[in-house]
Amino acid sequence: MSRSGFVAVAGRPNVGKSTLVNAIVAHKVAIVSEKPQTTRRAIRGVATHLLEPDPWQLILTDLPGVQRPRDVLTERMQRRVQAEFDQADGVLFIVNGEQGVGGPGDRFIADALRDARLPVTVAVNKIDRLSRERTVVALQAAADLDVGEDIFPISARTGRGMPALVEHLVSLLPEGPFYFSPEEHSDLPQDVALAELVREQILKRTHQEVPHAAEVQVADIEDRGAVIAVRAAVLVESNSQKGILIGASGQMIKRIGIAARKEIERELGRRVHLDLSVRVRKSWRGDDSILDRLGIG
Repeated sequence: MSRSGFVAVAGRPNVGKSTLVNAIVAHKVAIVSEKPQTTRRAIRGVATHLLEPDPWQLILTDLPGVQRPRDVLTERMQRRVQAEFDQADGVLFIVNGEQGVGGPGDRFIADALRDARLPVTVAVNKIDRLSRERTVVALQAAADLDVGEDIFPISARTGRGMPALVEHLVSLLPEGPFYFSPEEHSDLPQDVALAELVREQILKRTHQEVPHAAEVQVADIEDRGAVIAVRAAVLVESNSQKGILIGASGQMIKRIGIAARKEIERELGRRVHLDLSVRVRKSWRGDDSILDRLGIG
């Protein structure tokens, strides 16, 4: 009998949740950045193991970083986090061993997970950057959070400790049929997935308020035979942010477009023509109608 189920991936911003999900799924389903608040949607990554006698499908929900809401956008993100907890078979709580474990953010999440009353597995990530002594300290700090008995030292980047973690997560899944076909890696609509690839390049190349104020909406995807044409708009909240994104003589948006096109071509396996524009939508992070159209929340 096969096993299948959902594990919500929780943690502070920038602890490596998306890197871990991509590693387990063995496919890029979530964008990665060193900047906080990279993940705005709950993204499901699907890992499927077909070999008998123990076939399984592990569906990892990469959640926005758990945080206290500051605006309508982050309020929606946190409501989605809670909704995913309610539907999950277990939670994987990732902490950042390199930055230190057990601070106010980790304690805030640990308190929320106790209320969720789900099996919690703790992963101490980024141990590839720690000495043996610092790893021991981080593991003890994770245990002191008192939120789960199963604690795994891992490096999502190098794969260290990951097989044991995956084996444990699969053991939490109930028996049942697969939710997704074995060929599927994610539940993201194609337009959102491509928009995220563009936003990833914005995150890599901009600083200060721009990464947090930028969102991408794909307006059109057209198969023209020899090439796929993708038309997308980058939304920002001010003219100054628009100027930064466009850059002198349009050089910044050109660099973003070239890098994003390469990622989209890798994803689609086809030649791509990418048309990017930048538009000002003041206070879009507080506008429910825009957030609805963007599929956030």
